[in-house]
Amino acid sequence: MAETQPTLNWEASATTTHPQVSSTLPSEVTACLNNARFLHLATCDSLYPHVSLMNYTYLPSTPFSPHPIIIMTTNPSSKKALNLINNPRVSLLVHDWVSHRPPTTTANDAQRSGSPPRQVTRSSLASLLLNMNTSALSSISATINGMARLVELGSAEEAWYKERHLQNNTFGDQAREERGLFGAPEESQGDGGRGCFIEGEEVRVVVVRVKEGRIADWKGGVKDWALVEEGEQHNTTAGHERLVNGV
Repeated sequence: MAETQPTLNWEASATTTHPQVSSTLPSEVTACLNNARFLHLATCDSLYPHVSLMNYTYLPSTPFSPHPIIIMTTNPSSKKALNLINNPRVSLLVHDWVSHRPPTTTANDAQRSGSPPRQVTRSSLASLLLNMNTSALSSISATINGMARLVELGSAEEAWYKERHLQNNTFGDQAREERGLFGAPEESQGDGGRGCFIEGEEVRVVVVRVKEGRIADWKGGVKDWALVEEGEQHNTTAGHERLVNGV
């Protein structure tokens, strides 16, 4: 199915904005997933959504699924794991904006303890990074709705996903240099916490099958999109179940 590239529009964001329907992810979403360091995972049981900052691995397909998936890992007793057991519908947020807060001109700025430190923000390199929010290279965020599951413990599928996830989240000298740039102490190993978050025996692998979502730019424009099988029709009216954690 040919993929079209409609521009982001200004339709009311509470409605479905003539979704782009395709058998492949929009290029903007793929770019975000390939380049972002973390994503935000929203799960929900019955009362309030629960949001977690997650390492992740995006794969357009695997030996176990022809569909785009996102791999994450979690402690089996975590709040998000318990939510997923009761409700597999999730929303993810990934973006390419630099999110470090720059100094402001208000009196309260003197109390600011976030990163990067004031002295770092004055450097040309840090200023460049902070100004990337308004550049053409850093301009969108993507909300992704999907169905999550915990992969069977001890299975070949779990081992395969863990290996790919580990490869994608093992960092070296560059990660340590970046931490030093923004005032954080350099770690002895730039492994992204893989020992406790990926390789631990109790860690469970979470796989999210991507279904649909929304792209938003920094000016407020939005574009909805949905994935379908080749030859399948996307129905947004009767019979189509909207994901409860979606936008």
